[in-house]
Amino acid sequence: MSSAFLRRVNSTLARHHLHAVSRLNWFHAPRGFTMVARIFQPTKNAMQSGRGKAKFWLLEHERETRRTIEPLMGYTSSSDMKQQIRLTFESMEEAVAYAKRNDIAYRVSVPKERKVRPVSYSDNFKYNRLQSWTH
Repeated sequence: MSSAFLRRVNSTLARHHLHAVSRLNWFHAPRGFTMVARIFQPTKNAMQSGRGKAKFWLLEHERETRRTIEPLMGYTSSSDMKQQIRLTFESMEEAVAYAKRNDIAYRVSVPKERKVRPVSYSDNFKYNRLQSWTH
C-alpha cells in the first residue's frame, strides 16, 4: 500500500474517532487491511408497513472498483466480486466480532432511534379536530 493511501486512512480514522460519540459511527482497521466492510441495520422498505425484515444487521463490503457500462447493450458490470456478499447477523456485536475474527476493516453505522407518536383511531372523530374532514 502506498504511504499516501495510509495517510488518508489514518486521517479518516482520526475523523471517525472524533465523531464516534456524537454520530455513533466508527471505523476499525486491522493492520495491513485490504477490504473495508460496512455494518449497518437496513431501513424499512417503502413498500412495507411493518419493520419485521429490518431487525437484523448486515455486513457488506464497500466497492473497490467502479462499475462499468457495456457499450452495446448498456449492461452494468463490475470486476469486484466482494460486492455480492451480504452477511446477516442477529446483533451488531455479532457482526463486529465476525469482522474482528476475520481481520476485516469495518465501519459501523448505528441507526437513529424512531420517535413513536401514540395516535388512536378515535382522534379522527374528535369534536375539536383541527383539520377538515377528508372523505
